[in-house]
Amino acid sequence: MKYTKILSAAVMTVVALGFVSCSNDDDIDYDKSVIVTTNAPQNDLDRWIERNITSPYNIQIQYRLEDIEGDMNYYLIPADYQGSILMSHLLKYLCLETYNEAAGTDFTCRYFPKLFCYAGEWKYKNNGTIVLATAEGGRKIYLCGLNYLPASINNVGTLNSRYFKTIHHEFTHILNQTFPIPADYQLITGTGYVADLWSESPYNTDYLTRGFISSYAQHSYTEDFAEMMSIYITNTASYWDAQMEEAGDGADALEQKITIVRDYMKTNFDIDIDELRNILQRRQNDVANGLVNLTDLTLK
Repeated sequence: MKYTKILSAAVMTVVALGFVSCSNDDDIDYDKSVIVTTNAPQNDLDRWIERNITSPYNIQIQYRLEDIEGDMNYYLIPADYQGSILMSHLLKYLCLETYNEAAGTDFTCRYFPKLFCYAGEWKYKNNGTIVLATAEGGRKIYLCGLNYLPASINNVGTLNSRYFKTIHHEFTHILNQTFPIPADYQLITGTGYVADLWSESPYNTDYLTRGFISSYAQHSYTEDFAEMMSIYITNTASYWDAQMEEAGDGADALEQKITIVRDYMKTNFDIDIDELRNILQRRQNDVANGLVNLTDLTLK
C-alpha cells in the first residue's frame, strides 16, 4: 500500500519535471496531449469519439486529465493516449452495443451515463483496497487504471475484474436511481452487511457461504445488488453454477437475490439478464480472440 503511493508520487514528480523542462509551447505535442489545454486541436481520437459515441448517444468521453472532475484526495495520473483509444473502443463494443442488442438503442441513450472520465492510475485507499471506478449523480462514471489496460486486452478475466464488471456495477447504481431496489432484497441477508469492514477478516473469506457473491457485496444492500447484477452478466453460466456449489447453504440466499435482480430488470427495463449475459459473453470472446479492431480511428 505504501509502496504504491510512493510510486504514484514519483510518477507525478517526473511528469511535473517534464512540464518544467519545456521552454515554450512548441515543445508540447498538443495533438496527443493527455492534459486539458486550450491549445489542443481536435485529433483522430476526438473525431472518432464524436462520431461513434457523442453524436449517437450524447455521451462525452473526457480522456484528457481535468482535475475538477477528479478527487483531490487521491493522486491523479493522466490516462495515456493508447489506453484511451482502447477503452473508448471497448466501451462502445462491450457496453453500448451490448445494451443496444439486449434492450434497444432507446434504452442505451436514455439511461447510460453521459460522461466518462478516464484516469491512468487506480485510487488507493488507506485500508489496503483500491477504487476501480465511481459513479456520480446518475450522470458520470470515473474510470481508473487505464494505463494498465493494454497489458490486459486479451484476458477477459482481467478486463472484467479491473474494468468492465465495475462499469456494469456502476451502471446498475444508476438504474437503481430511476427504479429503487425492491425492499425485500435487503431483508435476505439483512444482518450480514458490515460497511467498510468488508475487506477485513473474517469478511474477506467465505462470503459465498454467508449468501454474498463477493466480499464487497457485504458493504451494503445497494452494493450487494450491483455486485449480483454485474458479476452475473460478466461471467459464464458455468462460473455461476460453480459459485452456487461452493456457496453451500448460502446458495439459497444467492438464488433469492438473483431472482429479484432478474425480475427487477425485466419488470422495469424489459431486459432478460440471461440474454444480456449471453450477448456480453459473445462480445467478450470476440475481443479476447482478436476479432475486434480496437485501435482503428477511421471514420465510417
